[in-house]
Amino acid sequence: MTATLYERLGGSESIQRIANDLVDNHAANARISKRFAETDLENLKKVAAEFFIAGSGGPDVYKGEDMTSVHKGMNIDNDEFMAVLDDSMAALEKNNVGQREKEEVLYIFFSLKGHVVRQ
Repeated sequence: MTATLYERLGGSESIQRIANDLVDNHAANARISKRFAETDLENLKKVAAEFFIAGSGGPDVYKGEDMTSVHKGMNIDNDEFMAVLDDSMAALEKNNVGQREKEEVLYIFFSLKGHVVRQ
């Protein structure tokens, strides 16, 4: 049986580290950091990890809103979305995630674009 993406990423603990780095990358990214100025970053790290855990085949621990609801009214543009993807790839790279897994994560994130951009 093939391991899930969740398992190949190292499970909940590893995904939490990736989510922490991802949120830190967003907060430091001049293109999108203003979006996070009033955000509780520790809570965002927790919620991002839960979303990522559930979305990668792990336990369904995510109890937050759907992506469309979370991003409604934010008017996120394509450049901001690409900055988020770049931050995601950097977080995966920092955590020594394999190429196949990076591609799968990128595919998943990109599949959410319609729920995030210009909502």
